Amino acid sequence: MTTFALIGAGPGLGAAVARRFGREGFDLALISRTQDHVDALAASLNKDGIHARGFAADVRDHQALTAALDAATATLGPIEVLQYSPVPHKDFMKPVLRTTGDDLQGPLAFSLFGPMTAVKQALPGMRDLGRGTILFVNGGSAVRPHPERAGTSIAFAAESAYAAMLHDSLASENIHVAQLIIPGAIAVGDEHTDPGLLADTLWSLHQLRGDFRSYAAPMGT
Repeated sequence: MTTFALIGAGPGLGAAVARRFGREGFDLALISRTQDHVDALAASLNKDGIHARGFAADVRDHQALTAALDAATATLGPIEVLQYSPVPHKDFMKPVLRTTGDDLQGPLAFSLFGPMTAVKQALPGMRDLGRGTILFVNGGSAVRPHPERAGTSIAFAAESAYAAMLHDSLASENIHVAQLIIPGAIAVGDEHTDPGLLADTLWSLHQLRGDFRSYAAPMGT
């Protein structure tokens, strides 16, 4: 089987998505900032018969992210599915009137240059396989900018534009690119944003290969 690389492998949505893809037979490359955290998640998955390995990288450190993805490929095999879903830092969310150009360096490194680095590393393997899926997960500010969260809103908009262009450019190569918008907070038991339900949605996006953008819940007014 091929590899599912999860960038942003946390205890909530990340763990749920890892289990969902792992149950389908994928080997799992779990990537997050802290080695202890991804090792603990990998150990939990391995106990359930899901083959997972943890790799540490801060997505803003593009050399470290490249090295983590290279190590994942060397250890587990080619990446067929790449998911980019790390949770943005709180300090990216200043009000727009207090946000300067310098304040955007972190959010853009996190939400634009990070996924660009990841896609660059994963694409050759997908092309060799003749298939692939790239999944982007974003909050509602990706499509409806929030003036109190300016850095993330701007960076998510850039990430969305990049992902949409990938969707159009890679379709002819049998590489599907999809974005899931999750308005509001992810919450266990919620009818729209329970992590298990979101994991099922992301699996469906990989399997059905439909439109570029999907919504986990209505955006509201």
